Amino acid sequence: MIRAGLLSVAVAALLLVACQSRPPMETVDHVDLERYMGDWYVIANIPTFLERDAHNAVESYSLNDDGTIDTVFTFRQGAFDGELKRYNPKGFVRSEDNAEWGMQFIWPIKAEFLIIYLDDEYQHTVIGRTRRDYVWIMAREPEMPEAEYQRIVAFLGERGYDTDAIQRVPQRWGESAEDN
Repeated sequence: MIRAGLLSVAVAALLLVACQSRPPMETVDHVDLERYMGDWYVIANIPTFLERDAHNAVESYSLNDDGTIDTVFTFRQGAFDGELKRYNPKGFVRSEDNAEWGMQFIWPIKAEFLIIYLDDEYQHTVIGRTRRDYVWIMAREPEMPEAEYQRIVAFLGERGYDTDAIQRVPQRWGESAEDN
């Protein structure tokens, strides 16, 4: 009798854990790395603690000869004239389709970096994670058409993201982006 009860509790616990786990995050079919390189403005995100209250956030990628990706992430902290923050993680492509990367801020940890959306013109992209804890909506320009933004937010909702947690990143650029 006690064994049957313990078995029932164990089965229930396993089912509960299975229900709580997230399905893998589906990535895009293929990323042309050379086309993907360059500047991407962060339009919106579920921010990490480093980038809360970021303004004019930009992620820039350049491909190294060894296949790694130099990354420069810059933003102004708290305001358009706030302190300039700069981070230089290194990207490591982990899949043949180039859509799954490891992003290393601190050795030896490589954070999951999944390209889950990329338009055909390489103008809009979304970086996600299987845990659905962080996400970055990015564009080649500092503004994105509202209809496209709403379509991407709906796309993220369909993939299990809490869309209420997505925050727009203020972008304002004058004639000289270096001044911002």
